[in-house]
Amino acid sequence: MVKGNNKFKILIVEDEANILSFIKANLEISDYQVVCAETCALGMMMYASYHPDLIVLDLGLPDRDGLSLIQDVREMDTVPIIVLSARSSEMDKVEALDLGANDYITKPFGTEELLARIRAVLRSHRYSEKNESNHGGKFQFQDLMIDYDKRQVVVDGNEIDLTQTEYNILAFLSIHAGKVLTYSAIIKAVWGYSDYGSVKKLQVNMKNIRKKMGVTPGEKRYIVNELGVGYRMLAEDEG
Repeated sequence: MVKGNNKFKILIVEDEANILSFIKANLEISDYQVVCAETCALGMMMYASYHPDLIVLDLGLPDRDGLSLIQDVREMDTVPIIVLSARSSEMDKVEALDLGANDYITKPFGTEELLARIRAVLRSHRYSEKNESNHGGKFQFQDLMIDYDKRQVVVDGNEIDLTQTEYNILAFLSIHAGKVLTYSAIIKAVWGYSDYGSVKKLQVNMKNIRKKMGVTPGEKRYIVNELGVGYRMLAEDEG
């Protein structure tokens, strides 16, 4: 994958040498430029020096928790961050995503999954940079089309009748396609507040959206449920 005439530059922050070398080799085979760091401090130095297009981040680092690196980077810019961690609890995932991580993959992981997530997050970042301030235009994924100007959703050539809230949820997910959005992030964007029943309200709306789009329960089409964490709109070649 190339960016203009330049390769995408990826910073890996990982202290386990075998995992680091494995990821580095696979990324270089896929034509990415790779820089590496084994600590948070070195990771921040490499980030400042190389201005990577994406960061792959372990959380269990020897000098500081990787979550602090997410916080430090997010104070400066929106470079995509994919967490790659052995921590598998919902609380850890939600904390990392709410701090600003774009995706969260639990170790052990598959190479193809990692590469697919990297492609999706890079695409999502480029797309959201263009469309975050101006939601005009269209979103296309497989047979799903969203026309932001007309607030129209079409599946397989048929217009879908969504409520205003249902449309707002779907549009927000599509603008960030490829990125895991926590329940709280979606609720804040759609309703502007959170209350005791907010997650349940979101889940009910999501169930209605999927039903209207012809998606059967448990089917991973268009939108994936990251259990206990949130939702992710699929991006190109993930379907």
